[in-house]
Amino acid sequence: MQSNTNELLKNEFHISEDVLRLVEECEKESAGLFSHLDDVKAYNQYKILDAFQKNGIRDMHFHWNTGYGYDDPGRDAIERVYASIFHTEAALVRPIIVNGTHALTLALMGPLRPGDELIYSTGGPYDTLEEVIGIRGEGKGSLKDFGVNYKQVELRPDGTIDLEALGRAIGPATKMVCLQRATGYGWRKAITIEEIKAWADFVHGIRPDIICMVDNCYGEFLHVQEPTDVGADIMAGSLIKNPGGGLALTGGYVVGREDLIEKVSYRMTSPGIGGECGLTFGQTRSMLQGLFMAPQTVNGAVKGAVLCAGVFGKLGFETCPGPADSRSDIIQAVKLGSPEAVVAFCQGIQAAAPVDAYVKPEPWDMPGYEDPVVMAAGAFVQGSSIELSADAPIRPPYVVYFQGGLTYEHSRFGVIRALQELLDQRLVQL
Repeated sequence: MQSNTNELLKNEFHISEDVLRLVEECEKESAGLFSHLDDVKAYNQYKILDAFQKNGIRDMHFHWNTGYGYDDPGRDAIERVYASIFHTEAALVRPIIVNGTHALTLALMGPLRPGDELIYSTGGPYDTLEEVIGIRGEGKGSLKDFGVNYKQVELRPDGTIDLEALGRAIGPATKMVCLQRATGYGWRKAITIEEIKAWADFVHGIRPDIICMVDNCYGEFLHVQEPTDVGADIMAGSLIKNPGGGLALTGGYVVGREDLIEKVSYRMTSPGIGGECGLTFGQTRSMLQGLFMAPQTVNGAVKGAVLCAGVFGKLGFETCPGPADSRSDIIQAVKLGSPEAVVAFCQGIQAAAPVDAYVKPEPWDMPGYEDPVVMAAGAFVQGSSIELSADAPIRPPYVVYFQGGLTYEHSRFGVIRALQELLDQRLVQL
């Protein structure tokens, strides 16, 4: 069967024998890790099934209302399911949350008030949150504009949280301490569940009233536990990443303590209305079905990330994490060393896409980012990074970030096609 597949790849996609041989070698070396990832997938699949059954999901939840969206049973059911899966008191899961940055903004701006202090404990936040906090940009309604003070504590050189420095940073005005689980555009491993537990225990040990908030983008279903299982008070993410399973057309979620979710709901709509309004626009079916499919989709994506690390590591490139390392997000960073190599890698990913495969991505000044960014994503859902994608800010040391794939086979082909593009442009040798 493999020989038939290879013949197709060689004849129809013009993939070289050497590329296929290297990929197969790396797959064999990762077989043990793949087996562990399959066990995590199965656990999360049954956990989600249990939540669907306990919350009585039925066909009527796929129907939708109009106007204000009062008493929408499908919307209420989705939010009960999310609260069940993440073991929280409450949840907001809405298509009117436009992306992960919006979900995180709500999680920050809902509970925080003028004079409060926010601390990021994993270094700087993801680029698009800098203007939300007020690190960049003036007069745009940032937290800084509304009198919320900000500190950040850098990670240790080994990429772990510096709890001693965090303890020194926490003061009487500290209201919220945040953690970004995924790597973002950094060169570090994702923060593990074990590290998140130690962080939350440490913060709550100093003052139980401090809110521990986790940016969980790209981290859902990588483990049998989630940050809210180990002490996070509130957590947010995007539906066009892991939990949407590639089927959700848009949206984001915020889960956590009921009092915090209520405050977030007032920020999402308006005081006094909160989560009572908000049309779902007929998206309940795709949101629920995507969530049900998410463990399988995430499994394929993380296996593709492991393969990417193995293949490019064998070619002498630095990778983070390495192919045998434990993982806490679906992102694979590869230090390619030049803007030409970064662009070629992304062009290879685009050429592997089912949609817009003919496009040649080039760097551009994308809103919310400080540097030009090149992005490859020929996706069914625009911007969906649980689908096969790659992106990179054009800045030294020229690191590309690879993620996604609705199936392992597609994620695998992304690795194959990216390497072939680098070979074709004579930017790498086998």
